Amino acid sequence: MTGNRKRYSAEFKAKVALEAIRGELTVSQLVAKHGVHQTLIDAWKTQAIEGMAGVFSGKAEVAEATHQGEVEKLHAMIGQLVMEGDFLRKASGR
Repeated sequence: MTGNRKRYSAEFKAKVALEAIRGELTVSQLVAKHGVHQTLIDAWKTQAIEGMAGVFSGKAEVAEATHQGEVEKLHAMIGQLVMEGDFLRKASGR
């Protein structure tokens, strides 16, 4: 066993979860159609249902703003570290 796990895109997970929520096909049929284990389908369906409330409550927007703020902080830290590295290289004579 190599230990490599199959990774699924968010779009694929959403598509399968939506099909499971609609209930037009059974879980067994979805397993056969997409080649994904039933526990994954159940987990994705649960995540989708739980995440729907966040879409309407504005939590997604708050999370995005928080994420954007973190990205800006990290960019500032990278810039500072680059400047410090350049300064130290010049000070050491390299």
